[in-house]
Amino acid sequence: MEVKIINKEKDRIEVELIDANETILEPLKQKLLSDDNVTSASYVMGHAMRGNPRLLVKVREGKPHAALKKAAKAVSAEFREMQVMVEKAKKPKA
Repeated sequence: MEVKIINKEKDRIEVELIDANETILEPLKQKLLSDDNVTSASYVMGHAMRGNPRLLVKVREGKPHAALKKAAKAVSAEFREMQVMVEKAKKPKA
């Protein structure tokens, strides 16, 4: 996946996420919305054949890029934790 900044202002950022889907976008959006400094977070999927999804983040305080980075790290940690849990899961007894 590649991330391109489309528009960046003092209180908002719009990024294009190349080859991303809702599996990553929805948890990222939810994590952003749980941040008290984020006033809105949404994404648009675009056309399946031509467009890449875009994520829009607006903040009350701080930098929108920092909020996005913080949320991405948190989601990444949750996915890593899930991976460890799956790897440790015991097989059912036959």
